[in-house]
Order: sequence, then structure tokens, then C-alpha cells
Amino acid sequence: MLAVDDLRKTFGSGEHAVRAVAGVSLDVPEGALFTLLGPSGCGKTTTLRCVAGLETPDSGTITVAGRTFVAPGIVVPPDDRALGMVFQSYAIWPHMSVRDNVGFPLRAAPRRRRPTRSEAEARVERALAVVRLDGLEDRRATDLSGGQQQRLALARALALQPPLLLLDEPLSNLDARLREEVRIELQRIQRDVGVTTLYVTHDQEEALALSTLVGVMHEGRLEQVGTPQAVYGRPASRFVARFVGAANLVEGRVEGRNGRSLVVRTKYGPVSLAPDDRFPPGSSVVVVARPEHVRLDSPGAGAAGGWRGRVVSQSFLGDAIEQLVAVDGIVLRVREPVRAAQVSGAEVAVRFDPEELTLVPDGAGTDV
Repeated sequence: MLAVDDLRKTFGSGEHAVRAVAGVSLDVPEGALFTLLGPSGCGKTTTLRCVAGLETPDSGTITVAGRTFVAPGIVVPPDDRALGMVFQSYAIWPHMSVRDNVGFPLRAAPRRRRPTRSEAEARVERALAVVRLDGLEDRRATDLSGGQQQRLALARALALQPPLLLLDEPLSNLDARLREEVRIELQRIQRDVGVTTLYVTHDQEEALALSTLVGVMHEGRLEQVGTPQAVYGRPASRFVARFVGAANLVEGRVEGRNGRSLVVRTKYGPVSLAPDDRFPPGSSVVVVARPEHVRLDSPGAGAAGGWRGRVVSQSFLGDAIEQLVAVDGIVLRVREPVRAAQVSGAEVAVRFDPEELTLVPDGAGTDV
């Protein structure tokens, strides 16, 4: 559906040049919700704006539903791409009613794409029903709540029946509770309508909850593309491991096999995990351990071999408790059920779930 190949965009020139997008390639299947995730300045919004036609890339190709928008000698104007877009600011017309906000882009469309009056009215009704604003058609847009205004902006984009929907951090202006509610609604709408969507956010929770595929961007490049489960569970680099969820990163060197396990020697003690053929003995690696994959025992409990540490602080999270554990110069984050929490200041044995650990190359990517 959406194919982007070797997209590049630089702002400025000479010593003041800023490389915003540095060779991004991605494929978004029909009906998928593909999220570009990354910190501010990583190039995710610039990539989306190039797809929308709001920025002209230096090079690369962009194709949507078999139609070429950008290629050598070809740049289709944004108003001729017929894409739907929802901005970070909703861009609601305050003097118009809900109905008129949704219907205006249809009336203003180029004549060759402009629907008849009856078809436009039917599209408006369908779009408002999808976002659950039917019954509010005559209300002034400014009388809606923040969440309703966000859904109004989405209805306006859906009424165009675009081949591709572009969402640029659409939930960032909402408070935490409302953001969660609208996120659930957005997931339902995208599933029900089936429109292919390119979504931009810096919020990892949002990306993991909403997406079919996630592309993690860093310094203008895609570091990893995969399902939310794959990106979280098997990060491809140190940067992805740190940015997508909390992670304990421990540097070490692959020692070799011990039965069915791979052993990594670290300065704090050995770590056993599932074999990984990417890293032969002697490889410098970083062990990635999510906080929920670390367990704490009393020093004398269970099998030998656990690292020795001390609980230095605790944070109550409602359904879990996060503990910081000092181990010989490093601090590990450990997330366990509240009932399993150790006492602050307690000496503990630190144990890892070997099936859940993963490795990334030492020095692959950078820390956040």
C-alpha cells in the first residue's frame, strides 16, 4: 500500500545543514497501522510530511496504492494526493458546526474528486457515526470536549475516504486518562474502517498498544521495524532496547555454550540465556533484561549463582512495585508483584529469566 524507498531530506546547507531523514525505506501493508516511533528530532514527522507532500525530499521514492507521489522528476502536489491527515493541533474551524467541519473538505475538493451533495451528506453521517459523534451534528465545534474534538478531526479525515491516513502525534494534547480513552477509540475505528494508517508518536506505550507494525527511528534512520511484540521482546540495538520500554543493559562477552544455554561473562557475574547464533564465542555483547524478567530472592534461597545486591529504593505502581537494586556499581530495575516485594535496604540475590533475555551488539546504536 505505502512504499517508501531510500528517502532523504536535509534542511539548510553547508555547516548549518541538518540531516533529518537519512535513507528511510519502509513498506506498510494494506489495512495496517504502521507507527514511526522515536524521540524529538529523529525524523519521524519529517518522513510523514514527505508522504503528505508538505515537505519535498531531496531524493527517494514514495508510492501509495500503486500511484507514485515522489520519484526522480515527479513530485505530486499535496492537494492532489487525496490523503487524510490529522495534526497534533486538531485544526478545527471554530465558527463551524460539527457537520460543517466534516463536510467542508468535501465541498472544497477539486471538482474531479468532489462528491455529489447527497453523497457528501452520506459520507459525513457515516464518518460521524464511526467516531461516535452522531447526534452532535449541529453543535458548535468549540463546544466539544478535547477528546470529542480529536474524534471530529479524525471524522473529517475519514470522510475523504483516503487510501492512506496520516496521524501526526494526534493524542499529545490530551491528558493521560483522556489519551488512553481516545487511543482505545482510535484502535477500534482503525480496525472497523480498515484504512491503512501511518502514525507518528514519541509515546512508546501508544505505539505498542495501537500498532500492527512499529518502526523505531533514531537520527534520521530506521533502527528496527517489526511487530510491537518483536520490537519490545527482541530489540535490535542498544538504542531500541532503551527507548522502547525500560531495560537493564549489562555489557559482557560471549563465553560459549553450557548445555542448552549460552553463557555471557560480565563483570558482575555470568548470565545464562537461550542460544543466539548471531554471536559466536568472544563476541562483545549487551545483555538486555526487562525489569519484569528479573527476580529477587533472599541471599540463601534457591539455586546458587544469583548476583548479590541490595534494594535501594521502591516505587509503588498500583499493580506492581518497581525496585532499584544496587549490584557492584550498577543499579538494576526490577518489577514484581506487590506481594513479592523485598524490604527496602534488604540484601538480595538477583536472578534472570533466561528465556526472556536477549542480546544486542555492544555499541549498536546509542543510549537515549
